[in-house]
Amino acid sequence: MDIREQARMDVLDYQQLVSYLRGYAKPRDRIGMLLAEGSLIRVRKGLYVFGERYRRAPLSREHLANLIYGPSYVSLDYALSHYGMIPERVENVTSVTTGESRRFSTPFGTFTYRPLPPRRYAPGIQWSGEGDARCLMASPEKALVDKVWTDKRLSPANLKDFNSYLFEDLRMDAQRLSSLDPDRLAAIAGAFASKKINLLARCLALRSGDSKGKTDAQ
Repeated sequence: MDIREQARMDVLDYQQLVSYLRGYAKPRDRIGMLLAEGSLIRVRKGLYVFGERYRRAPLSREHLANLIYGPSYVSLDYALSHYGMIPERVENVTSVTTGESRRFSTPFGTFTYRPLPPRRYAPGIQWSGEGDARCLMASPEKALVDKVWTDKRLSPANLKDFNSYLFEDLRMDAQRLSSLDPDRLAAIAGAFASKKINLLARCLALRSGDSKGKTDAQ
């Protein structure tokens, strides 16, 4: 396929496609033909992926999530599952954005986006993956904070409420929870400036301290 030799990456936008097809009198017709034969797959308006036979690497849905709608980073249930913090395998790729709530049904699955104010957006984000498949993803601490913040079912009055939510509702892995970085969690909580998130930080700091005390005693 002519454009495969020109394109460095497996994911490309409409402007890139048109530039690669500038030798054609009707590039839109050529794009339609490539879509019809499966050489290209339309993810959403203006975003395309090469068909499986033409891809140079396995497709990263996390990387795709960053491109479908942005600015955004992968977080919430999908990230918690990715880190092994909850037992369920989450198929819906969940992200956080400074934009509006959105949901996209694509040939590669469903991608959802939850809004977060800009001041609460950046702390705790990190790069994940390698090479062209790198993506922005929440750290384990940020993924949990985002989940707690966006879960309107939770209105904790004390630390006991959090224990019930974390271990009964979310079925969190206790060992992974105790291994979260308290300093990173405190920095994220500072950006949120929320009683709800401060209470979460206190709850996890106590668990981290108890876990360290048991390890030292051994």
